[in-house]
Amino acid sequence: MDRLPGRIVIVTAGGENPSVMIDALARRFSDIVVLQEPPESKALFLRRRARKLGWISALGQLATMVVSRFGKRFTRARAAEILSSYDASTERAAGVRTIPIGSINTPEALAVLQAEKPAVVFLISCRMLQATTLAAIACPVLNFHAGINPQYRGLMGGYWARVMRDEDNFGATVHLVDAGVDTGAILYTKRLTPSKRDTIHTYPLLQTAGATDIAVRAIDDALAGRLAPVAAEGASRQWYHPPLWTWLWHGISRGIW
Repeated sequence: MDRLPGRIVIVTAGGENPSVMIDALARRFSDIVVLQEPPESKALFLRRRARKLGWISALGQLATMVVSRFGKRFTRARAAEILSSYDASTERAAGVRTIPIGSINTPEALAVLQAEKPAVVFLISCRMLQATTLAAIACPVLNFHAGINPQYRGLMGGYWARVMRDEDNFGATVHLVDAGVDTGAILYTKRLTPSKRDTIHTYPLLQTAGATDIAVRAIDDALAGRLAPVAAEGASRQWYHPPLWTWLWHGISRGIW
Protein backbone atom coordinates (compact mmCIF):
# COMPACT_ATOMS: atom_id res chain seq x y z
CA MET A 1 0.00 0.00 0.00
CA ASP A 2 1.35 3.42 -0.95
CA ARG A 3 2.20 5.80 1.86
CA LEU A 4 0.13 8.96 1.75
CA PRO A 5 1.86 12.26 2.51
CA GLY A 6 1.11 14.19 5.68
CA ARG A 7 2.46 14.38 9.20
CA ILE A 8 0.75 12.46 11.99
CA VAL A 9 1.12 13.88 15.48
CA ILE A 10 0.35 11.34 18.21
CA VAL A 11 -0.48 12.63 21.69
CA THR A 12 -0.07 10.18 24.56
CA ALA A 13 0.94 9.87 28.18
CA GLY A 14 3.02 6.84 27.25
CA GLY A 15 2.91 3.24 28.42
CA GLU A 16 3.13 -0.19 26.82
CA ASN A 17 -0.22 -0.13 25.04
CA PRO A 18 0.34 3.24 23.34
CA SER A 19 3.80 2.02 22.35
CA VAL A 20 2.18 -0.96 20.62
CA MET A 21 0.01 1.43 18.64
CA ILE A 22 2.87 3.82 17.83
CA ASP A 23 5.01 0.96 16.56
CA ALA A 24 2.16 -0.30 14.36
CA LEU A 25 1.52 3.17 12.91
CA ALA A 26 5.24 3.70 12.28
CA ARG A 27 5.26 0.57 10.13
CA ARG A 28 2.59 2.10 7.90
CA PHE A 29 3.34 5.84 7.98
CA SER A 30 6.71 7.51 7.56
CA ASP A 31 6.07 10.95 9.08
CA ILE A 32 5.13 10.51 12.74
CA VAL A 33 5.86 12.75 15.72
CA VAL A 34 4.91 11.82 19.28
CA LEU A 35 4.04 14.47 21.86
CA GLN A 36 4.31 12.77 25.22
CA GLU A 37 2.72 14.10 28.39
CA PRO A 38 3.74 12.93 31.87
CA PRO A 39 1.29 10.46 33.41
CA GLU A 40 -1.35 11.97 35.67
CA SER A 41 -0.40 11.77 39.35
CA LYS A 42 -2.41 9.49 41.62
CA ALA A 43 -3.20 12.48 43.87
CA LEU A 44 -4.72 14.41 40.97
CA PHE A 45 -6.59 11.31 39.82
CA LEU A 46 -8.02 10.83 43.31
CA ARG A 47 -9.17 14.43 43.73
CA ARG A 48 -10.75 14.57 40.29
CA ARG A 49 -12.53 11.24 40.67
CA ALA A 50 -13.74 12.14 44.19
CA ARG A 51 -15.32 15.34 42.88
CA LYS A 52 -17.19 13.30 40.28
CA LEU A 53 -18.10 10.11 42.14
CA GLY A 54 -17.40 10.72 45.81
CA TRP A 55 -14.50 9.72 48.02
CA ILE A 56 -15.62 6.14 48.69
CA SER A 57 -15.77 5.23 44.99
CA ALA A 58 -12.58 7.15 44.26
CA LEU A 59 -10.62 5.40 47.00
CA GLY A 60 -12.02 2.05 45.91
CA GLN A 61 -10.92 2.64 42.32
CA LEU A 62 -7.46 3.73 43.43
CA ALA A 63 -7.20 0.60 45.58
CA THR A 64 -7.96 -1.57 42.53
CA MET A 65 -5.25 0.22 40.54
CA VAL A 66 -2.70 -0.28 43.33
CA VAL A 67 -3.55 -3.91 44.13
CA SER A 68 -3.91 -5.00 40.52
CA ARG A 69 -0.46 -3.67 39.70
CA PHE A 70 0.99 -6.62 41.59
CA GLY A 71 -0.97 -9.02 39.40
CA LYS A 72 0.87 -8.03 36.24
CA ARG A 73 3.66 -10.46 37.01
CA PHE A 74 1.15 -13.31 36.64
CA THR A 75 -0.03 -12.19 33.20
CA ARG A 76 3.30 -11.79 31.42
CA ALA A 77 2.94 -15.05 29.52
CA ARG A 78 -0.50 -14.05 28.23
CA ALA A 79 0.76 -10.58 27.31
CA ALA A 80 3.61 -12.12 25.31
CA GLU A 81 1.12 -14.40 23.58
CA ILE A 82 -1.05 -11.44 22.55
CA LEU A 83 1.94 -9.56 21.16
CA SER A 84 3.05 -12.60 19.22
CA SER A 85 -0.44 -13.27 17.85
CA TYR A 86 -0.70 -9.78 16.38
CA ASP A 87 2.97 -9.34 15.44
CA ALA A 88 3.01 -6.40 17.84
CA SER A 89 5.77 -4.85 19.90
CA THR A 90 5.95 -2.61 22.94
CA GLU A 91 9.23 -1.21 21.60
CA ARG A 92 8.70 1.91 19.54
CA ALA A 93 10.14 1.85 16.06
CA ALA A 94 13.51 3.52 15.70
CA GLY A 95 13.36 6.99 14.24
CA VAL A 96 10.03 8.02 15.73
CA ARG A 97 10.66 11.48 17.13
CA THR A 98 9.28 12.07 20.63
CA ILE A 99 8.82 15.54 22.12
CA PRO A 100 8.14 15.80 25.88
CA ILE A 101 5.35 18.24 26.73
CA GLY A 102 3.32 19.20 29.76
CA SER A 103 -0.42 18.81 29.51
CA ILE A 104 -1.59 19.07 25.90
CA ASN A 105 -3.99 21.72 27.19
CA THR A 106 -1.23 24.21 27.97
CA PRO A 107 -0.49 27.03 25.50
CA GLU A 108 3.12 25.85 25.29
CA ALA A 109 2.18 22.31 24.28
CA LEU A 110 -0.41 23.54 21.82
CA ALA A 111 2.23 25.78 20.23
CA VAL A 112 4.53 22.75 19.83
CA LEU A 113 1.73 20.78 18.19
CA GLN A 114 0.84 23.59 15.80
CA ALA A 115 4.50 24.08 14.87
CA GLU A 116 4.58 20.48 13.63
CA LYS A 117 1.84 21.30 11.09
CA PRO A 118 0.03 17.98 11.41
CA ALA A 119 -2.32 16.59 8.79
CA VAL A 120 -3.86 14.37 11.48
CA VAL A 121 -3.71 14.39 15.28
CA PHE A 122 -4.14 10.96 16.87
CA LEU A 123 -4.83 10.58 20.59
CA ILE A 124 -4.20 7.47 22.65
CA SER A 125 -4.14 7.36 26.45
CA CYS A 126 -3.74 11.07 27.01
CA ARG A 127 -5.57 13.83 28.84
CA MET A 128 -8.93 14.86 27.52
CA LEU A 129 -8.62 17.85 25.21
CA GLN A 130 -10.25 21.00 26.48
CA ALA A 131 -12.69 22.71 24.12
CA THR A 132 -10.28 25.60 23.53
CA THR A 133 -7.46 23.19 22.66
CA LEU A 134 -9.62 21.22 20.27
CA ALA A 135 -10.88 24.38 18.59
CA ALA A 136 -7.29 25.52 17.96
CA ILE A 137 -6.37 22.37 15.98
CA ALA A 138 -7.11 22.83 12.28
CA CYS A 139 -6.79 19.18 11.16
CA PRO A 140 -8.88 16.11 12.02
CA VAL A 141 -8.41 14.87 15.59
CA LEU A 142 -8.90 11.12 16.07
CA ASN A 143 -8.94 9.05 19.24
CA PHE A 144 -8.28 5.37 19.87
CA HIS A 145 -10.57 4.00 22.56
CA ALA A 146 -10.18 0.56 24.13
CA GLY A 147 -13.91 -0.09 24.22
CA ILE A 148 -16.95 -0.15 21.97
CA ASN A 149 -18.70 3.21 21.80
CA PRO A 150 -21.17 4.40 22.89
CA GLN A 151 -21.91 1.47 25.20
CA TYR A 152 -18.50 1.42 26.87
CA ARG A 153 -17.13 4.95 26.91
CA GLY A 154 -14.49 5.94 29.42
CA LEU A 155 -12.27 3.37 31.09
CA MET A 156 -11.98 -0.40 31.19
CA GLY A 157 -14.43 -1.01 28.35
CA GLY A 158 -13.32 -4.60 27.86
CA TYR A 159 -13.62 -5.48 31.53
CA TRP A 160 -17.10 -3.99 31.81
CA ALA A 161 -18.30 -5.70 28.63
CA ARG A 162 -17.42 -9.01 30.27
CA VAL A 163 -19.00 -8.06 33.59
CA MET A 164 -22.20 -7.05 31.80
CA ARG A 165 -22.28 -10.39 29.93
CA ASP A 166 -21.89 -8.43 26.71
CA GLU A 167 -18.78 -9.96 25.17
CA ASP A 168 -20.17 -9.27 21.70
CA ASN A 169 -19.22 -5.69 22.50
CA PHE A 170 -15.66 -6.43 23.61
CA GLY A 171 -13.42 -4.45 21.31
CA ALA A 172 -12.12 -1.03 20.31
CA THR A 173 -13.24 2.15 18.56
CA VAL A 174 -11.56 4.89 16.56
CA HIS A 175 -13.62 8.06 16.55
CA LEU A 176 -13.46 11.77 15.93
CA VAL A 177 -12.85 13.85 19.03
CA ASP A 178 -15.47 16.25 20.32
CA ALA A 179 -16.01 17.94 23.68
CA GLY A 180 -17.39 14.80 25.38
CA VAL A 181 -15.81 11.64 26.77
CA ASP A 182 -15.58 9.25 23.80
CA THR A 183 -18.75 10.76 22.34
CA GLY A 184 -17.42 11.76 18.93
CA ALA A 185 -18.71 10.31 15.67
CA ILE A 186 -17.41 6.81 15.02
CA LEU A 187 -14.99 5.96 12.23
CA TYR A 188 -14.34 2.27 12.86
CA THR A 189 -15.01 -0.36 15.49
CA LYS A 190 -13.54 -3.81 15.90
CA ARG A 191 -14.86 -6.67 18.00
CA LEU A 192 -12.41 -9.11 19.58
CA THR A 193 -12.73 -12.28 21.61
CA PRO A 194 -11.00 -12.34 25.00
CA SER A 195 -9.42 -15.52 26.28
CA LYS A 196 -10.38 -16.99 29.65
CA ARG A 197 -6.78 -16.18 30.57
CA ASP A 198 -7.32 -12.46 30.01
CA THR A 199 -7.73 -10.13 32.97
CA ILE A 200 -7.97 -6.44 33.69
CA HIS A 201 -4.21 -6.37 33.03
CA THR A 202 -4.41 -7.79 29.52
CA TYR A 203 -7.78 -6.59 28.19
CA PRO A 204 -6.39 -3.20 27.06
CA LEU A 205 -3.36 -4.84 25.45
CA LEU A 206 -5.60 -7.24 23.51
CA GLN A 207 -7.88 -4.38 22.47
CA THR A 208 -4.93 -2.29 21.30
CA ALA A 209 -2.81 -4.93 19.58
CA GLY A 210 -5.88 -6.47 18.00
CA ALA A 211 -7.21 -3.21 16.60
CA THR A 212 -4.20 -1.37 15.20
CA ASP A 213 -5.64 -2.01 11.76
CA ILE A 214 -8.65 0.23 12.33
CA ALA A 215 -6.33 3.03 13.48
CA VAL A 216 -4.33 2.65 10.26
CA ARG A 217 -7.52 2.73 8.19
CA ALA A 218 -8.85 5.82 9.96
CA ILE A 219 -5.58 7.73 9.52
CA ASP A 220 -5.39 6.64 5.88
CA ASP A 221 -8.89 8.03 5.41
CA ALA A 222 -7.99 11.30 7.09
CA LEU A 223 -4.89 11.78 4.95
CA ALA A 224 -6.84 10.98 1.81
CA GLY A 225 -9.72 13.29 2.75
CA ARG A 226 -12.29 10.49 2.83
CA LEU A 227 -13.31 10.34 6.49
CA ALA A 228 -16.86 9.00 6.79
CA PRO A 229 -17.91 9.33 10.43
CA VAL A 230 -21.23 7.94 11.63
CA ALA A 231 -23.15 9.01 14.70
CA ALA A 232 -22.87 6.66 17.68
CA GLU A 233 -26.05 4.67 18.22
CA GLY A 234 -27.32 2.66 21.16
CA ALA A 235 -27.25 3.04 24.92
CA SER A 236 -24.46 5.34 26.01
CA ARG A 237 -22.65 5.08 29.32
CA GLN A 238 -19.35 6.27 30.73
CA TRP A 239 -17.44 3.73 32.83
CA TYR A 240 -14.59 3.99 35.34
CA HIS A 241 -12.15 1.66 37.06
CA PRO A 242 -14.03 -0.88 39.19
CA PRO A 243 -13.75 -0.26 42.94
CA LEU A 244 -11.72 -2.91 44.72
CA TRP A 245 -14.78 -4.66 46.17
CA THR A 246 -16.45 -4.87 42.75
CA TRP A 247 -13.32 -6.24 41.12
CA LEU A 248 -12.85 -8.87 43.85
CA TRP A 249 -16.52 -9.88 43.76
CA HIS A 250 -16.60 -10.54 40.03
CA GLY A 251 -13.19 -12.17 40.17
CA ILE A 252 -14.10 -14.60 42.94
CA SER A 253 -17.69 -15.27 41.92
CA ARG A 254 -17.37 -15.32 38.12
CA GLY A 255 -13.65 -15.53 37.33
CA ILE A 256 -13.65 -12.09 35.71
CA TRP A 257 -10.48 -10.44 36.97
